[in-house]
Amino acid sequence: MEKDLVAVYSSDQEYQIQIARELLDENGIESFSLNQHDSVIPSIGQIELYVHQKNQQQAEKILKKLKH
Repeated sequence: MEKDLVAVYSSDQEYQIQIARELLDENGIESFSLNQHDSVIPSIGQIELYVHQKNQQQAEKILKKLKH
């Protein structure tokens, strides 16, 4: 993974990550997801969403409403 990527959102639900990615994409922010679900027990683990460090503040501001 690139060194300048930072995690800005995580969820155990794929659909929530997709919503977050779409919001970021609509605002011109490229994002990357990392699925850390357990391969034996898929209900365990998180999916993390990453953006480039230069977009971190803007991404967190956009995604803030999803965390409530």
